[in-house]
Amino acid sequence: MHDVLIIAEAGVNHNGNVPLARELIDIAKDAGVDAVKFQTFKAESLISKVADKADYQKQMTRTNESQLEMVKKLELSYGDFTELKKYCDQKEILFLSTPFDLESIDFLNSFDMPIFKVPSGEITNLPYLIKIAQTGKPVIMSTGMCDLADVGLALEVLQNNGAGSVTLLHCNTQYPTPFEDANIKAMLTLKEHFGVKVGYSDHTLGIAAPLAAVALGAAVIEKHFTLDKNLEGPDHKASLDPRELKAMVSAIRNVELALGDGVKRVSKSENPNKQAARKSIVAKRNIVKGELFTQDNLTVKRPGNGISPMKWFEVLGMSATRDFGEDELIEL
Repeated sequence: MHDVLIIAEAGVNHNGNVPLARELIDIAKDAGVDAVKFQTFKAESLISKVADKADYQKQMTRTNESQLEMVKKLELSYGDFTELKKYCDQKEILFLSTPFDLESIDFLNSFDMPIFKVPSGEITNLPYLIKIAQTGKPVIMSTGMCDLADVGLALEVLQNNGAGSVTLLHCNTQYPTPFEDANIKAMLTLKEHFGVKVGYSDHTLGIAAPLAAVALGAAVIEKHFTLDKNLEGPDHKASLDPRELKAMVSAIRNVELALGDGVKRVSKSENPNKQAARKSIVAKRNIVKGELFTQDNLTVKRPGNGISPMKWFEVLGMSATRDFGEDELIEL
């Protein structure tokens, strides 16, 4: 793994179709992410018959179906997830899935998933949080629609009931998120306030916001992706396409490299340029042996392999030990 864990969120962008889900795994693997994540649920255990769709879901699906009817079409069976987990193992990419009900927590815990992911919508679900914590595994928790008090209560439940290390993801639960609402600096507030690792689950368009989060120190980046933004479904239009996903991964890895270790030093790549870019004390005109060095007969020019101009006042007033031609490096 790299310093930043990149999670490609397939979510329900498989549209309830296993071959499409496998294709999403292929795309994630090709993009170079660390993990591909799905969503595991029993629709009837997740959503009541009277639950309305979110506004963004209405805009993205444009049908009169209920939220339950919409999500039911996106449900995969536990057998399907067993098949997808095996496929991820074959492709050598980490399989993750977010459970949305208690039964699905038990099912996913039967896998060797190293991490459980808590979505923003479950932060106020006490029985859910307790059951996640009791797995004893590390937890990554998104914090959309939360203030610090909400996050603190959920974090306390996890920590008091046996969860492993907890990483908090700043998040805005709107699809897509307006850039003015992304508020990525809140990620730093979470880190300072709770003293845990932090990251960013992004729902803005494009890849600018995740890169900013990495530059600010995100340990985890999560981003939705899809095969085609024009597919029917609630999350496709706010997702990255395969080309964009690959571009995001490449850019994040470059940002990781560019951040470095923070030690101010002459780098290996720039060291050869010191001589060409810096300057030395040189003769401004012809100087004869024994002549005193003055501001009238000395100047500063490239290259930098002679006496440093930082010794300017040490050289002034000294006598030339030999003749010097114009632009010749001064020697003492």
